[in-house]
Amino acid sequence: MPATPAWPPKSAPRLFVPAPLAEGVAVAIDGPQAHYLSRVMRIGAGDAVILCDDQTGEWAARVASAGKRDVVLVPEMLLRAREDVPDFMLCAALLKKDRFDLLLEKAGELGVRQIQPVLTRRCVADKLNLDRATAILTEAAEQCARTALPRLAAPVKLDALLRGWDSARALFFADENGGDPAAAAFAAHTGPAALLTGPEGGFDAEERTAIRAHAATRAITLGPRILRGETAAMAGTALWMGTAGDW
Repeated sequence: MPATPAWPPKSAPRLFVPAPLAEGVAVAIDGPQAHYLSRVMRIGAGDAVILCDDQTGEWAARVASAGKRDVVLVPEMLLRAREDVPDFMLCAALLKKDRFDLLLEKAGELGVRQIQPVLTRRCVADKLNLDRATAILTEAAEQCARTALPRLAAPVKLDALLRGWDSARALFFADENGGDPAAAAFAAHTGPAALLTGPEGGFDAEERTAIRAHAATRAITLGPRILRGETAAMAGTALWMGTAGDW
């Protein structure tokens, strides 16, 4: 007698939805998400979809109906409660669009809790489409099976960031001019943390002085090579997660 297939199957598509989920309460999905399910994934009545709401957690849902314009799903089982991700914030200087898109995607995959874009004097970009950026983070979370979406803030100027900084949160400054070895600094710290990385042209001397003068700052080095902005952000985040985070 053949074994009963696992439900939901591992191949089931994953989606974040804005409303809180509850067992047996139908959810109607339209727009691009409905197109993705019906036209790309070609789901039909009875198929499984994994839903997350960034509040209660991850649910196995069954398709009640799949039309051209909307899909109705019914959550049947809570698979996992919303994860408690480490209190780690990535403060990344804005980069050119394609590079910052990559940074957002990988920060989401790596487990960052908050992302704070920063405007510095040498930033090539000075604006961020928050809706588009949020979509990138959401797709990354769906791809890597996160149950908690990273919080994304509007860009803020560096001086304002420093003025409003919560002194209880350590600010690890990835300084291309050097600092303490990052792994050792991360391992020695407990409590909320943040990583500050720079733009394409790096921080200027005045900015570097202001950052280092802040009481919460801990200057670190990410190694002997000068890294691109997106590389520094991803490498520093991965190192923190492996040293002091939830890896």
